[in-house]
Amino acid sequence: MSGDKNPSSFTIGNTAQEKGLDYVPECYVVSPSKSSSSGTEKARIPTIDMSRLRMNGDKRSIAIEELGEACRHRGFFQVVNHGISQSILDEALAMAFGFFDLPSEEKLKFKSNDVYNPVRYGTSLKEGADKVQFWRVFLKHYAHPLDAWIDSWPHNPPQYREKMGKYCAQVRNLALELMGIIIESLGISPNRLTPKMDRGMQVMAVNCYPPCRKPEMALGLPPHSDYTCLTVILQSSTGLEILDTDDGNWKMVPELHGALQVHIGDHFEVMSNGVYKSVVHRATLNSEKTRVSIASLHSLGMDDKMETANELIDEQNPKRYKESSFRDFLDFLANNDIADGKHFIDTLKI
Repeated sequence: MSGDKNPSSFTIGNTAQEKGLDYVPECYVVSPSKSSSSGTEKARIPTIDMSRLRMNGDKRSIAIEELGEACRHRGFFQVVNHGISQSILDEALAMAFGFFDLPSEEKLKFKSNDVYNPVRYGTSLKEGADKVQFWRVFLKHYAHPLDAWIDSWPHNPPQYREKMGKYCAQVRNLALELMGIIIESLGISPNRLTPKMDRGMQVMAVNCYPPCRKPEMALGLPPHSDYTCLTVILQSSTGLEILDTDDGNWKMVPELHGALQVHIGDHFEVMSNGVYKSVVHRATLNSEKTRVSIASLHSLGMDDKMETANELIDEQNPKRYKESSFRDFLDFLANNDIADGKHFIDTLKI
């Protein structure tokens, strides 16, 4: 079909993934070198037991070393015994599924292609604007301070604000705890960034990846790293892949019931002067069921600049990155097509 080549034919509310098309339009097709494969092998993901990080003495020291190694080598790990109950995790996912199951007119109340909008429903990356479209729909909303933003969230499903709000508060506490320990693992006093983190941003990206008849031809999200200090992921099923820097291959993140996935983001790469790397990842599709993921993205305040820690700069290790803020990332996102392989972190390298 002639319109299948033109991304502007697929506007929010009228996209292939929302309509459940039984074929993949041409403007969704990614090159074979970038496409997903059903034969993708599973990634070997470090599992961090939060209960060990909450101990004293040698056991905690060993656990911090293991966390530091995960940040250094993979930029990605899973956490267990994190303290968030399974019922809260399940209810957050149920609210996400409930929202995406609403009639289109209800979801379109939040329609926006403006990356600066604190609450927005959208599709792909930038609907109609990017050369390649991606097979997802999303709801993004700011979540901290919770009482400042929660009244702007959807009120349908009826318990969305209550259930998602409970998860947001608890996952933020977990993220703050992890960020403090990660800073400590670099030999830096956690107090150095604590005040900025306490007033920092929390953005929830609630992603929905409907079934795709030909999942090997398209992607839910292209390869990218997150701008954040830290991202915590809750997903309903597998579909997240990370790039293995050892062999250059994509690896599927395996399912571990009750675990949360954690990404090191660009701003922690900057802070660590490249000692810790932000992980490149993507979202793949399947032909049978809808997958939902809830990403809790944590950064400093909108205009607070993240810079490299002075303790990690010397003659042998000169400063490698420029400072930047969350607003700088939004400016980048508004003016670039990340499907072209452009990465925010690359604009920060000196």
